Order: sequence, then structure tokens, then C-alpha cells
Amino acid sequence: MAKKLSPKEIKQLLAAHPHWLKSGKEISRTFSFKNYYETMAFVNAVAFIAHGQDHHPDLEVGYNKCKVRFSSHDVGGLSDKDFAGAAKVDGLAG
Repeated sequence: MAKKLSPKEIKQLLAAHPHWLKSGKEISRTFSFKNYYETMAFVNAVAFIAHGQDHHPDLEVGYNKCKVRFSSHDVGGLSDKDFAGAAKVDGLAG
């Protein structure tokens, strides 16, 4: 089971992931693309990564945007799993 991060740990990790925003008990980032095809390719890649990590973000998908939201519901907040997932998703975006 993942451990809930302290506010200090969250602040440090957010500094390392400046594109991610904390809101309540989650972190999120919105990615923009040229078209629907690129958006869906990104969504499928995120799904593949999430399945491998067994940690699944919420996705809000539009024509040329995708908002990715991570939270660890089992700990009632943020865990290292959320930031590991964020780093992998960042790797997709280049």
C-alpha cells in the first residue's frame, strides 16, 4: 500500500514537476495537441502506462486536449505513486 505524502513532501515533488498543479487531494496537468488523432494516441499511451503501474489517473478528453488527474484514493490524498505516474506521463509529452 502506498503511503500518504506530507505537505512538505508534496511541495518538494511539485517543485520537481512544475507543470502539475495541486488541487485538493489530487494533482493535474492539461496537455494540448494538434488534433484528435494525437490526443487519442496520448490517451492510449497513458492508459498503457497506468495499466502497467496499476495506478489509474482520471482523464478528461476533448478534441485536442487531455486533462490528467492523479490521486491515491486508498490513502486519502497524494502518494509517491501519483508523482511517479506524473513523471511517466511527462515523458510522453516530451
